[in-house]
Amino acid sequence: MTAHVAWIHVAPVKGLAIVERDEVFVEPFGVRENRRFHLIGEEGRLLNAKQLGPLVRVAAEWDEDIRRLTLVFPDGSRTAGVVELGEAVSTNFYGQRNVEGRIVDGPWSDALSEFVGSPLRLVQAVEPGAGNDRGRGAVSLLSTASLDALRDAAGETDPVDARRFRMLFGIAGVAAHEEDSWLDRTVRIGGATIRPCGNVGRCIVTSRDPDTGMRNLPTLDVLAEYRSDVETTEPLPFGVWGEVVRPGPVGLGDGVEPD
Repeated sequence: MTAHVAWIHVAPVKGLAIVERDEVFVEPFGVRENRRFHLIGEEGRLLNAKQLGPLVRVAAEWDEDIRRLTLVFPDGSRTAGVVELGEAVSTNFYGQRNVEGRIVDGPWSDALSEFVGSPLRLVQAVEPGAGNDRGRGAVSLLSTASLDALRDAAGETDPVDARRFRMLFGIAGVAAHEEDSWLDRTVRIGGATIRPCGNVGRCIVTSRDPDTGMRNLPTLDVLAEYRSDVETTEPLPFGVWGEVVRPGPVGLGDGVEPD
């Protein structure tokens, strides 16, 4: 089977539900709608589904052209409107860098706070792409065979839902963890070219069911057991992140070819 794009996943609001796309345009900073917003607590700390599992039950729809944001809650209710920005804030991302943003005025923060039972403020990053976990991590890749390997290592019979890992592109038609061998090589994916730069170290959020937010799969224990001897740039590696060499469109079924 020729290597090809199996899924495209974005999260307009970091920490909320994954949204599937048929096609995206990869710009130098990544996909414009991906992690366009993030959430902070009362003291300005970055918050996501790691601390607040129910957040994954809320879906976000974002139209950059008309600046309209819609949040869809599990009961079907919607909070929507045109985004207007308020005070400037600087959010520390994992002790690695600060992301400059603006508080989003309007009903979204209150709606999310009520849903999770904790005060939250919605922030839009000033620069598109700044909300990705890694400074240069404009794109991320994970093979479907790696998901199968994790399933087998965990002793599970059902497929492992790719949404757990919140990766931009899924790659079918390659061996399990073959993406690890692409580090520092160029990879053509659809009409774009990327360069994987490092492994993605996993956190506790991957143990949460992407529909309920409840922990139901010990992903970190499984990775620690069957991936402990892997040479890696980050602990508990699963998938890779990279930078954009050449922008371009990427769609489902597009070919993937490392150099």
